[in-house]
Amino acid sequence: MAERVKGVASLQSIKSLPVGYAFDLNKSETVNHRMESKKEANGNADGYVDESPYSRLNFSVEESPSSGDDDPSANAFDSSRVESKWSDTMSYATKKKLHSWFQLADGSWELATFISKSGNEVLISLSEGKQVLKVKADDLTPANPDILDGVDDLMQLSYLNEPSVLYNLQYRYNRDMIYTKAGPVLVAVNPFKKVALYSNEYIEAYKRKSVESPHVYAITDMAIREMVRDEVNQSIIISGESGAGKTETAKIAMQYLAALGGGSGIEDEILKTNPILEAFGNAKTLRNDNSSRFGKLIEIHFSETGKISGANIQTFLLEKSRVVQCSEGERSYHIFYQLCAGAPGALKEKLNLKDVSEYNYLRQSNCRSISGVDDAEEFRIVMEALDVVHISKEDQESVFSMLAAVLWLGNISFTAVDNENHAEPVVDEGLTTVSTLIGCGVEELKLALSTRKMRVRNDDIVQKLTLSQATDTRDALAKSIYSCLFDWLVEQINKSLAVGKRRTGRSISILDIYGFESFERNSFEQFCINYANERLQQHFNRHLFKLEQEEYIQDGIDWTKVDFDDNQDCLNLFEKKPLGLLSLLDEESTFPNGTDMSFANKLKQHLNSNLCFRGERGKAFTVSHYAGEVTYDTTGFLEKNRDLLHSNSIQLLSSCKYRLPQTFASNMLSQSEKPVVGPLYKSGGADSQKLSVSTKFKGQLFQLMQRLENTTPHFIRCIKPNNSQSPGKYEQGLVLQQLRCCGVLEVVRISRSGFPTRMSHHKFARRYGFLLLDHVASQDPLSVSVAILHQFNILPDMYQVGFTKLFFRTGQIGVLEDTRNRTLHGILRVQSCFRGHQARRHLKHFQRGIATLQSFIRGEKARKEYANLLQRHRAAVCIQKQIKGRTKRKTYENVHDASIVIQTVIRGWLVRRCSGDIGLLQFGGRKGNESEEVLVKSAFLAELQRRVLRAEAALREKEEENDILHQRLQQYENRWSEYELKMKSMEEIWQKQMRSLQSSLSIAKRSLALDDSSRRNSDASINPTDDKESSWETGSNHRTRDSNGVRPMSAGLSVISRLAEEFEQRSQVFGDDAKFLVEVKSGQVEANLSPDRELRRLKQMFEAWKKDYGSRLRETKVILNKLGSEEGGSSDKMKKKWWGRRNSTRFN
Repeated sequence: MAERVKGVASLQSIKSLPVGYAFDLNKSETVNHRMESKKEANGNADGYVDESPYSRLNFSVEESPSSGDDDPSANAFDSSRVESKWSDTMSYATKKKLHSWFQLADGSWELATFISKSGNEVLISLSEGKQVLKVKADDLTPANPDILDGVDDLMQLSYLNEPSVLYNLQYRYNRDMIYTKAGPVLVAVNPFKKVALYSNEYIEAYKRKSVESPHVYAITDMAIREMVRDEVNQSIIISGESGAGKTETAKIAMQYLAALGGGSGIEDEILKTNPILEAFGNAKTLRNDNSSRFGKLIEIHFSETGKISGANIQTFLLEKSRVVQCSEGERSYHIFYQLCAGAPGALKEKLNLKDVSEYNYLRQSNCRSISGVDDAEEFRIVMEALDVVHISKEDQESVFSMLAAVLWLGNISFTAVDNENHAEPVVDEGLTTVSTLIGCGVEELKLALSTRKMRVRNDDIVQKLTLSQATDTRDALAKSIYSCLFDWLVEQINKSLAVGKRRTGRSISILDIYGFESFERNSFEQFCINYANERLQQHFNRHLFKLEQEEYIQDGIDWTKVDFDDNQDCLNLFEKKPLGLLSLLDEESTFPNGTDMSFANKLKQHLNSNLCFRGERGKAFTVSHYAGEVTYDTTGFLEKNRDLLHSNSIQLLSSCKYRLPQTFASNMLSQSEKPVVGPLYKSGGADSQKLSVSTKFKGQLFQLMQRLENTTPHFIRCIKPNNSQSPGKYEQGLVLQQLRCCGVLEVVRISRSGFPTRMSHHKFARRYGFLLLDHVASQDPLSVSVAILHQFNILPDMYQVGFTKLFFRTGQIGVLEDTRNRTLHGILRVQSCFRGHQARRHLKHFQRGIATLQSFIRGEKARKEYANLLQRHRAAVCIQKQIKGRTKRKTYENVHDASIVIQTVIRGWLVRRCSGDIGLLQFGGRKGNESEEVLVKSAFLAELQRRVLRAEAALREKEEENDILHQRLQQYENRWSEYELKMKSMEEIWQKQMRSLQSSLSIAKRSLALDDSSRRNSDASINPTDDKESSWETGSNHRTRDSNGVRPMSAGLSVISRLAEEFEQRSQVFGDDAKFLVEVKSGQVEANLSPDRELRRLKQMFEAWKKDYGSRLRETKVILNKLGSEEGGSSDKMKKKWWGRRNSTRFN
């Protein structure tokens, strides 16, 4: 094929590219090397890009000079010509020198180049000119121009036909661009290798919408935005064949949801559920190394802020038969192999685990490992995931015990005990290990596996089982334990994901369910799986074809109906009552004598007239599904549909001592409200099995469809490029079959001519009405909607107005959303500025108040801290002073003692060394044993001896002087004792003299008082008016005396009283001084004076005062005598008497 040229980046306006037309690159947009980076039409934040075939951009075209044919009119849109415009073939295509597709005999398509044309025959060359063929023009299918190679949306193809779609997908697949858009559907081709499309950089790019190429991230991002915008729950439906990559796609979608809605920590738990569910629910099949053998719906809940707040997982139809039976080349569930390979030694010993080859259930398929998969490492990942979802270590050990019990159940063998082929389990390692692991007795386990208890009327009958029946009972117990364990794990995971999470009603559901399967031998599991895929395909058709076109017609818009393949007839074949496949299967399952052959014959009898059914030989029948015909073998259909677990097995589990088997038994007993009645019960059916598997699965499927109907769906179609799971290999036939099943071409046709975006008039006016003027916005919703469309210059071809809604082509609503977002952003900016201004004002006011309050508090706190610090500083200084002083004193004492010791040692050493005339002194300290010799002369030694003698003589003299001083001190002490005795005697004499003076003064006072009173009495009786002019002293006769004569006597009394006071004061002073000197002399009081000298001075003062006091006393006597001569005889006698007593007490 010729080398492709670079393509124009914006191709939305292309309707067709007939031969001879070319782009005028001067007027076109910039050429882009990679087509997958073009803008998609989901409301780009930077600008609007239209993905429909009608665009605002115009390209100039001109007719090729090599052709003289007229160019068909292809530039104007005419709704009446929609069907002819998008026809897969054009009549003029063969007239132009253009590439076309030619289908070879093997069904593959190859690009052919026109050489010439003759009538209805065309000469073409294949394989770049290596082969030339003449074919009919009708056998050629037009190919797209080179510029459209590898477009990221199939809607951009000018010619929409099967070979063009196949080539476009292969072109992108070879360049690791595995995602392609087909209108609203994302087509994902499994690369079977790791591609660099899922790093954090890609997540950030799609989050910021800086990349618009097709991706699972883009679909998931659209679901999140629509959930927030429309407040409607979303669903991402991932479908495809087994091995197409559905499970990995679901994990990628969950990874993006966790990145956008993360932050609460629950997203890590949600992601960690994947390795757990894959280990317990996935297995290796012939077509897929990691095939999901169950369906799951993960419902992720979001909070009002758009963060993940919880999740819930719902599972559908686990393939239980894989536990006990595997086809050649397949494996059982991954967890069995991971447990045997990665369990720690202690766990292996506890569970008595062996190698995989030791277990019958695992070795029957001769496939024990998967290339490139380390089961031990996968087991470590599963252990970490169990910890993350909060399954305790105790529960984990219980889970592994149940898994080991299932494996050892397969190793239980039976032996015939009688001629009727009745069997009994062999007591070996398998039987004892199972009883230990599930916590029951060996005899109880033997009884449950070899007998069956039935109730006939009111009697219980115990029936022994044959060898085949015992084997089926063993396998049924293993399947039930594993199924219940799987359901229990999902329940524990849901508790972990839902505890404490707030529900807001907003959620995104991700459906990952088994894909359409068609094997050489298809059994009951494939029957149910393909039925579920028929339901999903009908949901797909309903949303993308039926509802879409019905809504167009009901709302009255101009629309030409697009035909599509409807699978309603196939669904009726399955679900019709009473003659549908499921009804007939349940009916035959209730018959005790029903067999797989009778079921097949009943189907052929009742359904041969159905176009989707065809009976085959033996037990087989064929169903025409949407994805092709599948032939089913009814062998095992009835047994699997019944899925019986007898009451003996349930009672065995309920009697176990461990919690998990008891829980399984309780769940099996509570599965249905009504017990089984009729032949199924009489044949020994279990009380736990109330409904058939197909009936329960049908109910689950209807619930699933009901939940999906209440959401906005987003479809991802996974394509399997080859059956060998080889990277880079692209099988056209296989891919084409899957594209036909998915209805990709029909989806693209209806999308490029349809109106995928719609909104009611009221909602449209309410959402965008504020962008208009007030007087327009106040009108009815329809007028507002039309005004909005006119204001934003949306072309009439890009929308249609229905009775109740507005319909837009792809991308048109993005222009309005961008304008709305910018306007709201501007409003929010103004509001934020104003509110920020107010907030800053309040903040400054509060800051000033807070600063003032803080200043007072901090000041008070600082003052208290300073006072404490100052107190601590003073205490520290005091402590330091004491410690430093003590340290210094101790250091000084040590140095002093050391100095004395050193001096003593040196002096002694010198003396000892210098005992002769000449000696040698050794001084160490030098390196080695070197020493210094010093010569000492005898003269020096003699001088030292003389000095010692002089010092000893001086010492003796000092000792003699000391003895003399001691003698003198003794003499002084003796003298002092004598002085003390004299002082005491003198003190006694003084006290006697003082007492005599005091007595004389008191006698004088009394005598004077008596004289005065007698004189007043005599004067009053004899001459009361006399003595007016008497005087007190000689020479004072001019003074007038009082009439009563009291004045001279009062003067005398005052003189005597003064003398008495002076005597008392002097006696007190001399007594105190004498006492003080005695205390100083005895050492009781310290004073800087000589007690002897002061004592002599005190004695002299006492003698002087004594003489003075005696003279004054005599003068007073003379005066009193003069006064007494003037008084009567009685008074003279009294005076003489007083003076006589006074003279007797005179001082010596």
